[in-house]
Amino acid sequence: MATVAQDPARFRRIAIPAVTVGVALLLWELTVRMGVVPNFLLPAPTQVVMASVADAPLLATHAGTTIVESVLGLAIGVAVGFVAAVLMDRYETVYLALDPLITVSQTIPTVAIAPLLVLWFGYGLAPKIILIVLTTFFPVAVSLVSGFRAVDPDMIDLMRTMGASDLQIFLQVKVPGALEQFFSGLRISATYAIVGAVISEWLGGFSGLGVYMTRVRKSFAYDRMFAVIVLISVLSLALMKLVDLQERACMPWKHEERK
Repeated sequence: MATVAQDPARFRRIAIPAVTVGVALLLWELTVRMGVVPNFLLPAPTQVVMASVADAPLLATHAGTTIVESVLGLAIGVAVGFVAAVLMDRYETVYLALDPLITVSQTIPTVAIAPLLVLWFGYGLAPKIILIVLTTFFPVAVSLVSGFRAVDPDMIDLMRTMGASDLQIFLQVKVPGALEQFFSGLRISATYAIVGAVISEWLGGFSGLGVYMTRVRKSFAYDRMFAVIVLISVLSLALMKLVDLQERACMPWKHEERK
């Protein structure tokens, strides 16, 4: 296996983003240190790092709550999206009935429905899970329906002439054909899961990164605010990376073609 240094294309893919981020952080640091932007409004990256280290145990505790909420909500959202997509693909009547409802559900602002969920279900885990499900099932459902409907009809006809059942056609033709679209939707849902959890925690809860963020905002500790923002981004990226790894495991041929 070639190393990064032996693969110029791979080296560029790693080096260019790393240099870009490094330069941006350096300019940010210099901007604050030189007084171009007041320090109390925009903390320097080094201050954010120090705040992260100082509050590491507390951040870890709150992050654990957010991760649990996000993973549970994402898992349920994916399951709901999968079932909805299968029914919409199998029955045209279900497609015509659910398609406008699913679309309308995404026009409702998350920050508008979150307080209602807290009012109806309290400050526990339930309203947070429900909000995450509402924000994560849509990309999965839409991408899967598109993938199912994009399958080559000649392949389906061929399977029918060979005596394949509807279940065999679904498992051997439609599911493999829709995998790429499914993982594209899942990648979007993974980022929505973390953000949805944080938003729900803003409006009510006892633990979580959203609760932590609300508390430090009220105390005007902006270095800690930026620390939790960075952590939220890291968690979102980590969840997306897990989706990428799962995609590699399920679709090894796709990545072999790119080499």
